[in-house]
Amino acid sequence: MNGTSATFPDRDSVAGKLAALGESEQSYLLLLMENAAQDENLIEGLYRHLDLASEAKLLNSLKLEKLGEWLGSNAPARLQIRLMEAAKSSQHAAFQAFRTGLVRSGGLEKAYPKA
Repeated sequence: MNGTSATFPDRDSVAGKLAALGESEQSYLLLLMENAAQDENLIEGLYRHLDLASEAKLLNSLKLEKLGEWLGSNAPARLQIRLMEAAKSSQHAAFQAFRTGLVRSGGLEKAYPKA
């Protein structure tokens, strides 16, 4: 193995964890969010998951809202703006459902309270 930073976990692995979001996946994602060096992998995985959801024949809005709410509630302050940017990057219903949950979590307001 070389000394360069590996892109582990890759975006497809993270997207799979976000799609399942069971107890073990939540624990994994919480560990991932503890390490700022993994932020890019998390965000890329989120984009991949939202893209796949937007291409699916059946849209599970409730699941996407739940994901947005969970991420907004659990992600550190440094990720809150990037999560919102991802949520606003498309007008597709999948992104809107994720954004609804993210806003409901209040994570952005907690990270950056109004003075």
